[in-house]
Amino acid sequence: MQHGINGSRRQKIAEIIKTMTMTRLIKQICISLLAALAVTLIIGVWGAAGSLDRLAQDTLYQQPKALDGEIIVFGIDEKALKELGPYNTWDRTVMASALEALSRDPANRPAVTAIDTLYTGESSPEADLRLAEAAENLGNVVTASFANVGTAAVTDETGHMHYEHNAVFDYAGPYEALRAVTAQGHINAMVDTDGILRHALLYIEPEGERVYSLAYTAAEIYAKEHGLQIREPQTGSGYYYVSYSAEPGGYYDGYSLADLISGEISPEEFAGRAVLIGPYAAGLQDAYFTPIERSEQMYGVEYQANVIQAILEGNYKKEPGNIPQILLLFLISTVSFFIFQKTDLKISSAVAALLIAAGIALGYIAYNRGYVIHLLWIPLGVFILYLASIVIHYVRSVVEKQQVTKTFERYVAPEIVREILKEGTENLSLGGKLCEIAVLFVDVRGFTTMSERLDPKQVVHILNKYLTMASGCVERNHGTLDKFVGDAMMAFWGAPLPQDDAVYNAVKTACEIVAGAARVSNELKEEIGEELNVGVGVHFGPAVVGNMGAERHMDYTAIGDTVNTSARLEANAPGGEVYISRAVAEALGDRIRYTSLGNTVRLKGKSADFEVLRLDCSSVSISGV
Repeated sequence: MQHGINGSRRQKIAEIIKTMTMTRLIKQICISLLAALAVTLIIGVWGAAGSLDRLAQDTLYQQPKALDGEIIVFGIDEKALKELGPYNTWDRTVMASALEALSRDPANRPAVTAIDTLYTGESSPEADLRLAEAAENLGNVVTASFANVGTAAVTDETGHMHYEHNAVFDYAGPYEALRAVTAQGHINAMVDTDGILRHALLYIEPEGERVYSLAYTAAEIYAKEHGLQIREPQTGSGYYYVSYSAEPGGYYDGYSLADLISGEISPEEFAGRAVLIGPYAAGLQDAYFTPIERSEQMYGVEYQANVIQAILEGNYKKEPGNIPQILLLFLISTVSFFIFQKTDLKISSAVAALLIAAGIALGYIAYNRGYVIHLLWIPLGVFILYLASIVIHYVRSVVEKQQVTKTFERYVAPEIVREILKEGTENLSLGGKLCEIAVLFVDVRGFTTMSERLDPKQVVHILNKYLTMASGCVERNHGTLDKFVGDAMMAFWGAPLPQDDAVYNAVKTACEIVAGAARVSNELKEEIGEELNVGVGVHFGPAVVGNMGAERHMDYTAIGDTVNTSARLEANAPGGEVYISRAVAEALGDRIRYTSLGNTVRLKGKSADFEVLRLDCSSVSISGV
């Protein structure tokens, strides 16, 4: 009979294993790429983690720090409203009184005074004049302006239309007399889509005239007074990320505008400093949620203080585009999921923890180097893929257990199936691995002639009786039953799990089959007058063992020269004899006895000097059959 692949040798087996391994590797890479693409689209392109990512950025990036005390806030607070009356009843003499108080001691004036309230249009001539004179006398005063900003379609000189995102629809600045004696700065606060004030707008351009923000204008004057240099933040859209220095209340030391006007605050408290004056009461509706403290609103005047501090320190952060971060997310996701597929849960968990920590550390390091990157993209992507790998491993283990039971329960003893399930399974899909195995073939001598003279029922009866006996011998000696082909049977030892005494179990099984065949022959002779003789061949060596065939129709089998040689030995063994190879004899040493037939028996496809040995079954301890 022909079995296996003719002419297979170690080199060909190695090539088969290499091809199978490469196919499996390509499959895992493709799965990793698809999984990484899905995660990248969900997180990076579609922005599913946007809110959570911004929360993580705010939590890690925005931390309060020690202040240098160079910025002082005078609040229009509850005390001022109580002593000076409701804010809507104030005329401009109130603010004039505050500026006059700041200029009482010419030697201890502020470096700059920024007023975070609007004074647009004319009011009482006396009040307007007094405020303008007070501002001029104090000097270095910055007054607020405000613009309605939005997106507008603009046609350029060439006739092409484009969208301008910071278009000014209308603009309100201080009244003429005050504008003439002060610097101006806009107080537009542009919150993000989630309602958090993370950015500042550097300038607006009403009617082509550039007006910087109140914070930038105040910082510029302060720096000039102290001989310092500041630089503009680099903005592509006009906005820049604000690195906050203090939480709500951090810049407010309880200085009320009422105390300033009454003269209760010593000029030394504000001498040479940046003074900010603005609303500091809930009813004045000038407060925002900020990233440094999302649960408590910060008054606008303190937001201005934080921006001034960042400008004076040059603490600007760049926000890189999404494309480089998307590519990095895709790369790390691909590598991580590939690793998760290739490793067990313990190693996968360690790798996932390391990558998540590295992703967070990367965000922190980038922030300290001036870049605001998406903090959670990499950690969240890795975590999702890690969870997916756990689910896949679990599902795969369940499927493998079902598959290994289905695959092997027909071939091996139940205890071997249980051991496979304990140890875990490999190569249960199409493919295999190179193993050292002992292979046994057995065939009935003269079966074709016998079947021609017997009726079908008698043939089936003989086959069932014989094959039941032979398969029982294989199972009893912990072998793997490969296949039945007519009256022939193939079995092997050493796979799917390694065995300590695979070769001895194979020759023991061969001898038990010969003895069992003699018993079955006696029974058949009494029943139907027929005798049964079998020839057995056993060889030991390397073979590819695994599932062969198609995805839906596969068999667990062995292929290679070792299988072919065993089949040739069986084909030449006379009835009642077991032929073995020199490889079997050397593996067992003096545990068996045998007779060398030299090269008197020629095996098809083998060299002339291949040695065949006849096993002496009396030297083998067999079980009762």
